[in-house]
This record gives sequence, C-alpha cells and structure tokens, in this order.
Amino acid sequence: MDLGLEGRVAVVAAASRGLGKASAEALAAEGARVVICARGADALERTAQGIAASGAEVLALVCDVTAPDAPGRLVDAAIGRFGRIDVVVANSGGPPSGRALDVDDASVVAAVEANLLASVRLTRAALPHLRAARWGRICCIASASVLRPIPELALSNIARTGLWAWARTAAADLRGTGVTLNLACPGTHATDRMRELGRAGEGAGDPADFGRVVAFLCSEPAGYLNGAAVAVDGGAL
Repeated sequence: MDLGLEGRVAVVAAASRGLGKASAEALAAEGARVVICARGADALERTAQGIAASGAEVLALVCDVTAPDAPGRLVDAAIGRFGRIDVVVANSGGPPSGRALDVDDASVVAAVEANLLASVRLTRAALPHLRAARWGRICCIASASVLRPIPELALSNIARTGLWAWARTAAADLRGTGVTLNLACPGTHATDRMRELGRAGEGAGDPADFGRVVAFLCSEPAGYLNGAAVAVDGGAL
C-alpha cells in the first residue's frame, strides 16, 4: 500500500530512542523527510545517522520538547529547512512509576508538562501550517493507560488520560479541515523504558511494528480516521 508520504515533512519529538525513534524510522522508510529532536545529543546523532544512511533526509535538533518554547523552535526549524510541515508525531518520555496515593504535587505537574502540555504546544505550533495546506496528520504517542489505567503508572494515567480528553475535543474541531488528530496507545514494547520498568519480557511488542502503525495513522489513506485512540498492545486490553 502506498501511504502517500513520499516527500512529506514529518516532525517527530523525542525520537532518539524507543517508540519515537521507531516512528521516525517508519516515516522515513515511506519517503518522508523527518525532523527529529531529543535532549541527548549523542543518541540523537546516532539516530539521525541511521536514518540518513537509509537514504532519507533528516534534520536533528537537540532540545527538550517539554520546554515551553521548544515546540515552536522545532516547527520553525522544519519550515526553515524544508519549507513545509505535513506530519506531527508528538511524543515525550514517560513519567516515573508509582501508585496513585503516593504521588506528590511536583511529580503530577512534571507529568502533565511532559505528557500533556508538550503535545498540545507542538500541535498548536504546527497547526497554522497544516491548516494553510489543508492537509495534515497529527499523531500523539500516548499509552494503553489511556484506555485502562495501569495501577503502578499513576502519573502516566493522570497525564495521558488528560491528553486523550484534549485530543478528542481537538479532533472534533478539526473536522473538515483536511487535518486529523489521533492517538497511538502502546502497550508493552521492547524499549529501554520498559526494560527499566521490568516490563519488557517475553511477549513484548517490536517497536518497529509500532512505528509502522504510527506511519499509517499519518498516511493519506488514513484521512477519515480522526479522534481515535488506537491500542497497539497485542490484545492485552
């Protein structure tokens, strides 16, 4: 299937490793030019080199996507380099594990900043360009906790269900504009984060497969898919 991504420009946040990296690689494999960012320069450079080695155009920007000005700078960099933006993959690292009654104010604020506000800001920065082109795809990488809270990941539950509530209302506002907004909600995949949480054992998903789901959500054929939260969890729910 031709996903219609050849020559498109995709911005993928937090893309130096894990599911963000897999998403950037999948989009590049479909012919998209990708703009990626992450906090760690070394890992980001390795990812950029790997994407470039596949023949795709890539621009890497070292930044913390949770900083209030970072989404705007990322979009500006994409426009400055490629003159357009078509696809946005909003992503950021997950918060620490913990039970609901053990969270403190600071950790809740940090989780909301990273896993809700960062996606809202990136969408807001990119949207004028997508609206002007009357074509755009926004995919927020969330978590299966959006659909069923995970007891030991209370902070993720708090922030990402807020993201889902925002995304559903935003998607409704985008009807008829040519721009769609969906969530990709991963279960357990074999990423560094899941290994750190002790959850990447037998049966964990392949990040590359998740990346291909993101690429489809950002594709031309997915133009009538809007306001959905797609669980990519091997049937765990």
